[in-house]
Amino acid sequence: MKYLKLIGTTALATLTAVTPVMAQIAEIGPGEGQLSIVAWAGYIERGETDPAFDWVTGFEEKTGCKVSVKTAATSDEMVALMNEGGFDLVTASGDASLRLIAGGRVQPVNVDLVPSWKDVDDRLKNAPWHTVDGVHYGVPYMWGPNVLMYNTEVFKEAPTSWNVVFEEQTLPDGKSNKGRVQAYDGPIYIADAAQYLMANKPELGITSVYELNEDQYAAALDLLRGQRELTSRYWHDAFIQMDDFKNEGIVASGSWPFMVNLLQADGVPVASVIPKEGATGWADTSMLHVNAKNPNCAYMWFDHQLSSNLQSDLAVWFGANPSVLAACTDKRGMLTPEICTKNGLDDFERIKFWTTPVSNCAAGEGACVPYYRWVSDYIGVIGGR
Repeated sequence: MKYLKLIGTTALATLTAVTPVMAQIAEIGPGEGQLSIVAWAGYIERGETDPAFDWVTGFEEKTGCKVSVKTAATSDEMVALMNEGGFDLVTASGDASLRLIAGGRVQPVNVDLVPSWKDVDDRLKNAPWHTVDGVHYGVPYMWGPNVLMYNTEVFKEAPTSWNVVFEEQTLPDGKSNKGRVQAYDGPIYIADAAQYLMANKPELGITSVYELNEDQYAAALDLLRGQRELTSRYWHDAFIQMDDFKNEGIVASGSWPFMVNLLQADGVPVASVIPKEGATGWADTSMLHVNAKNPNCAYMWFDHQLSSNLQSDLAVWFGANPSVLAACTDKRGMLTPEICTKNGLDDFERIKFWTTPVSNCAAGEGACVPYYRWVSDYIGVIGGR
């Protein structure tokens, strides 16, 4: 926790003053024989969950780089693991990537050594969650929304608002939502509360869900404290959430398309929607540890992850959107234009992508509540304070 506070108060506050540095690798040499990746669940598949989804085995056979994966459940866990060291790559969301850059945990990427960089969606190439002063600190991987997953036997029609998880109410089956909904176990979830308030309490004047002044932040915490009385669990493990929808009577929660897809494939009556208030979301970037022991294998993976067939199959598997737009149309994998539309390819502008809250925001120096407070206060909310 001390590390998180340091990043929130010092390094991130001066992030815009970072002096551009050169990538540490100028050419790719022979592979080191191994590659260790910290990743979200479902991001690095070798056919063990479903034989149809395997983008690791072919890479290992081609490069000789044996891939090992450490699954992380939250962005804070990813930051902690990269801070400890011992990993080569991390698939970081925007609420982790800037902290990793500011903390000196990741190194610039020489995109000239990634031939497929030219194929990356132009909306992502210079995205602010991995690019500082024109320097790239990662290679885009996947992006998508945090959707509202719901039980279709309870909701015969898709819910239109996030209020089903934020406010006590009688659901369409005639029962209360109390004890039947969940919230995400991560400080960045405060932004979801802010998103709801931005639409439903415009008098608060929220313009960015990651740049909250004291009054806006207090309102978001109040909403979350009320939500605590409704939630039966704060989830961070994708598979535990799926079990809760199967066996524990959970009927609505913020979730990822990954869990929606797996539950539907298992015959569980669920669906998902982006409600009228919009959604937060994630745009994930593969980033190279500053002291990576296997940089050559890592650069081989950078190009591999941008191959349209990997992008295609991962997008289908996770219910996400590819960072290579050609994957939607070139038929090299399972993806089709219709699936891309279903996954939200056209919703890019509606999604508030995770980013790290800092005190020096667009409203001025010290005008916004920094991330270290999000961390401590959300722990308090979960603990009943």
